[in-house]
Amino acid sequence: MITIVLQAGGRSTRMGKDKGLLPFLGVPLINRLIDRFSDFAPEILIISNNPVLAQEVDLPVGKDVIPGRGALGGLLTALTLPSTPLVGLIGVDLPFASPGLIREMADRLGDSSWDCVIPSTEFGLEPLHAVYRREVCLTYVQEAINQDLWKMNSWHGNAKLKILDPGETRKITGSDVTFLNLNTPEEFSAAEDLARTLGID
Repeated sequence: MITIVLQAGGRSTRMGKDKGLLPFLGVPLINRLIDRFSDFAPEILIISNNPVLAQEVDLPVGKDVIPGRGALGGLLTALTLPSTPLVGLIGVDLPFASPGLIREMADRLGDSSWDCVIPSTEFGLEPLHAVYRREVCLTYVQEAINQDLWKMNSWHGNAKLKILDPGETRKITGSDVTFLNLNTPEEFSAAEDLARTLGID
């Protein structure tokens, strides 16, 4: 079984507001992602330190296990809270996140000895749209944090990673915008225009 964890714990400094609560095509981003993944996983959890966001959703909301520990701390929390063997981690600022890609990665991970499956683009890995084997990855991430490491990939050298290359990732999603993330008001507005132009719900 898999739990989808929506990572909404970022500070959103460039956006100026909590991204999860911003309406994307009239629907708050966090609700858009909940809707996208509600038919895929029996359990969806949210990570957020914002009490306002927690009041806006009818799902379990957990706070960072170690506050202020950045993206790696967010991954630690994402691997700590669920009880299922697999965790699908999705960043809240990915309005076009793909349930189909998560499903494909979970299927591949379940039948393998890999510890996680991470998609990639020409610009690098996408760890906030990946599937992790919870127990073993939690151990690696905790060890990295204990060593005062901060980079999201600081534990990868110890793990058995399956990285989907950009071509394979694109073939599965059928899209070039799956990992488009929103950091500024300008990017947010442009993504809404793109969604309208391409007819992406």
